[in-house]
Amino acid sequence: MSEKPPSPSEPNPNGLDEAAKRVIDSYLDPKPETKKKPAPNQLFTVVDGIDVECLLTNLSETLASANATISDLAFDLKGSRRQIALGIQQLIELSELLANRVLNEQVPVTGR
Repeated sequence: MSEKPPSPSEPNPNGLDEAAKRVIDSYLDPKPETKKKPAPNQLFTVVDGIDVECLLTNLSETLASANATISDLAFDLKGSRRQIALGIQQLIELSELLANRVLNEQVPVTGR
């Protein structure tokens, strides 16, 4: 004859032991965090551990370069194409202002 399975009201001692072991292991022997792999189509990434000041400074400089590039291009264009380029420049300038504000809030400049 086959064994009767335990009823749902009766605890399974093996299951409780396994659950308790998992809980204790999670506190006393945590698994190291696995690094998330970048997507296969991702070309660029930012290295972990870079401080906020460095990230914001690079963002600000990148926006300044984009601003200079689109500004130079806008003066070579005419009509609606020029207006589009100047609109893009304005968006870049706004982004640059926001990035600089965050940089100043995160890393205030002290008197020199």
